[in-house]
Formats: sequence, C-alpha cells, structure tokens
Amino acid sequence: MMPASVPLTRDLVLIGGGHAHALVLRMWGMDPLPGARLTVIDPNPVAPYTGMLPGLVAGHYRREELEIDLVRLARFAGARLIVGAVTGIDAAAGRVTVAGRGEIGFDVASVDVGIHSGMPQVRGFAEHGVAAKPLGPFAGAWEEFLRRVADGAAPQAAVIGGGIAGIELAMAMAYRLRGIAGRAEVTLIEQSAEIAPGAPVIRPRLTRACVAAGVRIVTGVDVAQVTGAGVILGDGTEIAAGFVAGAAGARAHGWLAKTGLPVTADGFLRVGADLRVEGQEAIFAAGDCAHLTHAPRPKAGVYAVRAAPVLRDNLRAVLSGGTTRAFHPQRDYLKLISLGEKSALAEKMGMAFGGRLLWRLKDRIDRKFMVQFGDLPAMAAAEAPRLRALGDLGPEPLCGGCGAKVAPGVLSEVLAQERPPARADIVTGPGDDAAVIMVGGVRQVLTTDHLRGFTEDLGVMARIAALHALGDVWAMGAKPQAALVSVTVPRMSEGLQARTMAEIMAQAGEALRASGAEIVGGHSTLGAEASIGFTVTGLLERDAITVAGARVGDALILTRPIGSGVLLAAEMRGLADGRDIAALLAALQVPQGVAAEILSGAHAMTDVTGFGLAGHLMAICRASGVAAEVDLAAVPVYAGAEALAAVGVRSTIWAANVAAAPVTGGAGARVALLHDPQTAGGMLAAVKAEAGEGLVQQLQAAGHAAAVIGRVVAGPVGIVVKG
Repeated sequence: MMPASVPLTRDLVLIGGGHAHALVLRMWGMDPLPGARLTVIDPNPVAPYTGMLPGLVAGHYRREELEIDLVRLARFAGARLIVGAVTGIDAAAGRVTVAGRGEIGFDVASVDVGIHSGMPQVRGFAEHGVAAKPLGPFAGAWEEFLRRVADGAAPQAAVIGGGIAGIELAMAMAYRLRGIAGRAEVTLIEQSAEIAPGAPVIRPRLTRACVAAGVRIVTGVDVAQVTGAGVILGDGTEIAAGFVAGAAGARAHGWLAKTGLPVTADGFLRVGADLRVEGQEAIFAAGDCAHLTHAPRPKAGVYAVRAAPVLRDNLRAVLSGGTTRAFHPQRDYLKLISLGEKSALAEKMGMAFGGRLLWRLKDRIDRKFMVQFGDLPAMAAAEAPRLRALGDLGPEPLCGGCGAKVAPGVLSEVLAQERPPARADIVTGPGDDAAVIMVGGVRQVLTTDHLRGFTEDLGVMARIAALHALGDVWAMGAKPQAALVSVTVPRMSEGLQARTMAEIMAQAGEALRASGAEIVGGHSTLGAEASIGFTVTGLLERDAITVAGARVGDALILTRPIGSGVLLAAEMRGLADGRDIAALLAALQVPQGVAAEILSGAHAMTDVTGFGLAGHLMAICRASGVAAEVDLAAVPVYAGAEALAAVGVRSTIWAANVAAAPVTGGAGARVALLHDPQTAGGMLAAVKAEAGEGLVQQLQAAGHAAAVIGRVVAGPVGIVVKG
C-alpha cells in the first residue's frame, strides 16, 4: 500500500484494459509510485484474453477462464476503475471524455483499447452479424446461438474473413456445433482468391484442416448483405446461416482519429520507440490500437505483452521526471493456430508444424498468461506493534459504506440517554428515518448520512452517497428539497483536489437534481481517507410515513436485493467477481423516488441500510408492536452475495447487527444476509395484504427488483424466518 504520508500529486489514466495495461496494473500493484493516482477506464469490468477465443468457441474453455477481472486487478493495484467507454481525448487540456460520465483529468495517459472487426460497410451486418472483436458481445451472441441450436435451430454459421482469425473461428464453430447437433454447416468467406492470404507457408495445411473439419470454403467473392437468414454474396448467391461472424481484418476505433492525435491512414495511433504518441510528452499507446512507427509489426497480442514492462517503466519515468527507454519488438514469433479440436498448427520463420502436442503447448502458454491475474500476490500487511493496549477488534479491515457504521446496540444506548426535543416545532417518533420539523406551517424532514469510502471512484461513490441519504426522505413520503454536502478527500495537491471535487460535485449534483433537490452548500476537508456525506431536507405534503404503522396481516415489500455489504467486503479483500461488483454499483446508482411514490400508501416504511434487513424490520416491529414472518426464499439477493456469505465473508458490523436484531428459524447463508449492512438499500414497506402483488408488479415495471418477502403477524415483537 502507498505510504499515507505521501500526498497524491499526479494523475495517471489508463484508457482501456488491454493486455499491456493489465500487465501494467499487476506490476503497479507490486511496486506503486508514491504520489501517483492511478485510474483505469474500460467499458467492462472484465477484459478478455483473445488468444483463447477459438478455444471458447469450441467449448474447450469457460468464458470466465479467458476474462481478466479488472475490478480485482484495480483493487490490487490501488487504482480506481471507471466502467465506461472513452469517446475522446483532449490532449491540450489533459482530459478524457467518458460516455455517460463526463470528463476525467490526467497528467499522463496511456491508450490500450485494442481493435474491432465490425463491418460497417456491409449492409445489414450491424443488425444481423456480430464482430469477432470485441469479445464480450461476440461471446454473448455465440452462447445465445448455441442455445437456439440445442433447441432445434439449424447448426448453420458463416465467418466473413478467411485470414488466420477467421479460419480458427470457422473450425472451432464446426467442432462445437457437431458436438451439440451432430452435424455442422459452417462457411468461410474470403474476398481474396485463397484463404490465409498473408500466410502462404501454412495455407495448404490450413486448407486441408478446414476440409477435414467440414468447413466449406468460398473465396474470391464480395459480401453484399447480411440478413436474418444468412449472407448474400455480390453475385446473389445466398448462404444460409443463423450466426454470422465478422473477422475480416483489424479496424481501429473511430473515435481515435477524432482526437487530433497523429494516426495512420487507417486510424491507428502513431507511437515512437518509447511508446509515446508522436508529438506528445505525456500520452502513450500500446497494443493493437498503436502503430509502431520505428518498427511496424502485425497486430498480435504478443507485442502488447512484450511492451508492457517498457510501458510501465516509461509511465513512471514521465510521472517522476525520469528518462524513458525504447521498446524493441522481436521480428518474428511463434504462431500457434487452433484447429477446432484440441489440435494446433505452429509456424515460425517459414517452418510449420502440427499436432495435439502443439495444442497442449498453446493451452499451457495461454493458461500461464491468465494465472498471473487470478493468483495475485498477497501484499505484506503492516507489522503489528509489539506492545499495545488490551482489546482486539479482529484481523479484518474496516468495511466501507454502511458496513463502517457504529454498532446498533451502541447507537441505541447513546440515543436512549438523549432527552426528547423541548421545542414544539420538532416532531419526531421512535426509530423514524428522519426528523420532522415545522417551518412556517410547512412540514420539513431533515436527515443526514455519511459513507466511508468503498470504491476508489469517488464520482460513483458521490452519486451513491447522495441517493443513500435521500432514502430517508423518500421512506417518509417526503419530496427531496435541498442538500448540504460534506466531503473528506485524502491528502493531495491542489490540482488533484480540484479534479476530485469537480467529479464529486458533478455526480452528486446530477443525482440530486434528478430527484428534485439542489445542493445549497457544504464543507470539504483533507483527511486520512475518503468519506462523503449529505444532509438532506424534504417537504411533506401529507402525514409522514413512519415505522410505527404496520398492521397484522400486512404484506412486507422489499424494493431492492440485499447483500451489498458482503459484496463490498469481499471486493476489499480481492474475493469478489468483478462483474458482480460492477452490477452492484450500477444498481446502487438507481434512484428510488419512483418506488417510494408507488408505496406512498404504505402503513409503515423505512429504507434498509446499515443495520440490515432484519434490523430495519425489527424497528418496524418494535414501533408497531407486531411480529414479522420472512419468506427466506422470496428475499431478493444480489448476484454473488449468497456464495460469498456461504464461505464466511462478513461485513464489519455484521455480528453487532445479529445481536441487535436476532431472528428465529432458518439457517445458512441467506439467514446471514438478513443482517448484512446495506448501502443505498431498498425500501421496506408494510402494505395491505391484498395490494402487495399489484404493487410489486408496478415496482418491477418501473425497473425495481421488488418482491413480497413476508407478512406482519400477531405475537411478541420479533422476526421468524420461514423456508
């Protein structure tokens, strides 16, 4: 970890999670540069290793085996990950534009966004075809096609592009389809007179391999159109295919040419020997999106991998005032080509080999590359003092978000010592989410909430923290009005302070304005770690919905899954799946004002936050003098949370939550999740029994993962779990 005494002074932004950047992140985690804040921006929480794509298509690998978890890798590197697509770079201003997010500042930047194989010039391809790169959309479309084939669809596929990549795909498709349907009709379409136009030495072997695999080869033709039924060639010939893949060449992303940075005629960034973009002191590029002007090479992942150490060293050099060094790519490399089944062909320096042993070699090389991102080194923990005061808080780090709250028992004991408000214009109830204040005859609700840092992306954290604070206003049936923001950021230079505060205020302001509130002021300070909080007011146009109105027979509705505490705790420890974390953070950025309006007729309502579902349901039970039954199977849970809970992952405050709101009946991971602290959790409402299912349908139609999770029953105050 970076020494706390070193303030942040420089921003390094990695645009794209390609092979070179993934390796830079890993090396950075092993040896970070003090004072540098590292950011990686990618449209996805995982980055594919394309060398294993043919094996994925053939069914030799699972999808997760060739995906680099950028969330986990960024945590290891001490970096923030922004999940979004970069659409522009302003080199002069030192800013990149991220779709749906705005501008991110940098002092030094590097581009490694790969290539794509889309075919915009072919009519109908965008609607009915799928490019082999990027991998994410391709893999999803291929899996969907295989499901259709398993259900009886014709096993017909076509690959446009007869180069090495297209040949590998065609043979892999034929192998997989035969395994599912017992037969396959795969057509390989190439504009040139022969397939593998750039590889004459191995062309005869590849042609024989295609024939043996049952792949039909069509050469010397143009593709006129792609339809839902297949491919129409220039001469009118129709090729039936339920799946059409584009693999005809490597194309640069169009936005690169619009940046004003120097590019080749076909749109690739021109870089010099030290991997800096020509004419730029602080912008680098690597991988397939870059053209090495000093040593042009074909597009191949091996060059990105070999460039990574040089890129890392040069980024550090520019950030720290050092000297860069040159990248000298090898002239040739061992090309290993998959042949569908577990067999491969190799070529180097004009010599070709083939056989199953080569597949094993390729498999070993590919898995060795991937294992370095799966088995990240354990970083040494700070040494514990030899002598310290008695008492043990346990070995686990303090959680972020609502997992860092003060224990509910401690809080309730302290609050019980406070005397009731003496002012007549302050109206409160036991356990209410917010205070109700009379101002000039108008009822105003007032609440405040703070979150300890749970993500390095303070823009996302600000948006979630704002919506988290608004939960109390919505839960009482009020309409958001105004907000004061309180921000603590780690020690950093004034330039980074300005960038950070701009991101925080932009994201928080957008979330609050969309909910009907405005930021009217606030406070900021530097501290040991990040925290963001809001004091929010709202206006009541009706009686407040409190926790005290639940009635026997009411249905209990929850508008959002539980498990955020477990997921965030696991992410801090490098145990969570990046896709689950990305999905969670996206869900937490969805406002719940509409959900609160739908539930405005509730007898009692609260938002589920730090004390967990059980704790907040217990608050309703105590205030209303009732008991509750919870249908465990009906409680929605975030993807990945139950599996993590099952292996013992717990948030910091979990044990205190259990003690404060014990439940009877049930056992296992789902029961444990009832006590999981939630950040920006769902609305929990007690409504008329007969209205429950209809309200859930309205909530689901509005985009909320709502469910009836139980009912209010007569009996001693408490919670009983069923199922």
